[in-house]
Amino acid sequence: MSQEILIKAGQLILSLSILVVFHELGHFIPARLFKIKVEKFYLFFDPWFSLFKYKKGDTEYGIGWLPLGGYVKIAGMIDESMDKEQMALPPQPWEFRSKPAWQRLIVMIGGVTVNVILAFLIYAMMLWHWGEDVLPHDKVTFGIQTDSLTRSIGLRDGDQILSVDHKVIEDFSRVGGYVVLHQAKTIQVQRGSEQVEINVPDTFVGQVVANKATILLPRTPAVIDTFGEQSPARAAGLKVGDRVMSVNGATTAFVGDLLDTMKLYNKKPETVTVGLLRNGQALQVPVQLDSTGKMGIGFASPMDTTLMKEYFQPKHIAYSFFESLPAGVRKVGTSLNNYVLQLKLIFVAKGIKPTESVGGFVTIGSLFPPVWDWASFWQMTAFLSIILAFMNILPIPALDGGHVLFLLYEVITGRKPGEKFMEYAQYVGMIILLGLLLFANGNDIYKLITRH
Repeated sequence: MSQEILIKAGQLILSLSILVVFHELGHFIPARLFKIKVEKFYLFFDPWFSLFKYKKGDTEYGIGWLPLGGYVKIAGMIDESMDKEQMALPPQPWEFRSKPAWQRLIVMIGGVTVNVILAFLIYAMMLWHWGEDVLPHDKVTFGIQTDSLTRSIGLRDGDQILSVDHKVIEDFSRVGGYVVLHQAKTIQVQRGSEQVEINVPDTFVGQVVANKATILLPRTPAVIDTFGEQSPARAAGLKVGDRVMSVNGATTAFVGDLLDTMKLYNKKPETVTVGLLRNGQALQVPVQLDSTGKMGIGFASPMDTTLMKEYFQPKHIAYSFFESLPAGVRKVGTSLNNYVLQLKLIFVAKGIKPTESVGGFVTIGSLFPPVWDWASFWQMTAFLSIILAFMNILPIPALDGGHVLFLLYEVITGRKPGEKFMEYAQYVGMIILLGLLLFANGNDIYKLITRH
């Protein structure tokens, strides 16, 4: 478990480091192009001391010890450094405040712009290198696997999803997310020989979020894909590719059925008889469960074209370099839209509490996989880059968006806000940001404490 935590933490730190450096480069490069003096360029914050620093020209480059972001200190600008002494002196031609408003505006939107460009490049290069795998909605052979939440609204195991609010979603992996993000009102399904319309209650989305449930998964045959380190199933002779059909006579041909059945053996180190299909041959194998009542097996995904080829027909889409570019743009648009819809849910969906939906670094770190997988890492980094861009452009003092708001006011009115006003606005913004930071990370700590 500690190894998994270290791997997740390593991915989080590397991802944030990449994003912060590129974001600050977005400010640094146009500032230097406009001959504005940049005094510091830091990855992470450096109160009292820094881990590493060196000076080249007028700029000190370094790495701080507090991994909460990074910054560039631009001369003649009211920012988080709150350098009042410099601001009290007469403006110098190489200072930020001495430059035309349009140049200052470009400097301030540079970080957000670079984050959006970075997300686009990551998505485009991923599509070019790995392509994209989708599961067409009409190729979900066994329909859906329900849980207590989805059964409560009338869905049943084996239902074939036809559409959501009468909109056909071609990639089945996006159906569950669409239902939640768009607060769907109806789901149309094929059940046997009849078509059924399921009405989705207003409280459903709140229940999904509160339970951190992943809904509308394909009903997947229980085909073994991996074994745990000390797997009782492997010790008993089970092999990758075996399909588990029963446990002590209870039918478990699908993953959901097997998981439900194994709950009966929670913390019971019993010996169970596992019915298997191996290369078309039926076998009965006794398995001694571990002390937690587990067999120590993992299951193949419907996207596994080797182990699941006889059950599903996923579609692989390959992209040429030039095809990946517009596809990358679409990915950025989709990811940004989905993130905005997630934020909207906090305020409009019934039954959703901010404490269940807002998290800090622990929550973000948990989104990375427990093993180092470059495809997942870059996917997550691209999404975080979009989040960083969106959050930074919000019109809150101390964020890029706050500076942009005041600069737009100056461009429109021809009047620059007073330095005292900017100073107080910066204080207010920093208090807001610090409060949000404490709330989000305090919420993470509270969840960790109450979970154990």
